[in-house]
Amino acid sequence: MDLKELESGVDPRTHWYYQSKKIPLFKYFEQCHALPDAPERWTIVDFGSGSGFFAYELYEAYPDLIEKVLLVDIGYTQEEMDATAGQVIEKMHYIPEGLSNCMVVMMDVIEHIDDHVGVLEEIKSKVGERSWFFVTVPAFMSVWSSHDVYLGHYRRYTIPTLRGTLDTAGFDTQQVYYLYGALFPAAWAVRRLKRNKENMENPESSDMAPVPGPVNWLLKTYNSLEMKLRKSNKLAGLTCAAEGRIR
Repeated sequence: MDLKELESGVDPRTHWYYQSKKIPLFKYFEQCHALPDAPERWTIVDFGSGSGFFAYELYEAYPDLIEKVLLVDIGYTQEEMDATAGQVIEKMHYIPEGLSNCMVVMMDVIEHIDDHVGVLEEIKSKVGERSWFFVTVPAFMSVWSSHDVYLGHYRRYTIPTLRGTLDTAGFDTQQVYYLYGALFPAAWAVRRLKRNKENMENPESSDMAPVPGPVNWLLKTYNSLEMKLRKSNKLAGLTCAAEGRIR
């Protein structure tokens, strides 16, 4: 996840965006665990984990199903990694060799990577049999704005471009769909109107910000309900998500 989004005071434990965005991850994990060849106990690999919010939430929700959580991010200090060495939730810079029975989570990560195919191929080489993945990325270059520049994005995706990227890297992509479809028209209009007025070279902040309690509740409730129809949304959204296997 984007740590820069937290600099504006956003608390992912309560903010509508993060609380609704974890729902498809949870549902996919449940779906995978019900498969005949699913492991009894999983290793969660949160690649580009940042604060580790999504992995922590996943472990808190399913502690009996998860054996190990690996938070993988080059931004961790040696002190942070030493403090978690050997623990159930462990921070590290790189995915270790010889893993299996994994759920690889990449929440808003590969848009930050120039050679996204190369990194995905490396991830694939590190995890073995019975491994699955869940990926989210920002969607549609038509809403590109200073938000993306501030966060260090290289690109935004569509269903075809995300599927093509994952397939090129050798991932078995089974579902690709959009999230936050209802918010897309308003976000598109606002960002298009703001584009000529924005400082695209040196933006000072992202669009993510705390919102008043009632508004946060309303957005969380609506978007949580929309997530139930997520797999049928092939038209538009602010986020593109993909699910599948790593064989």
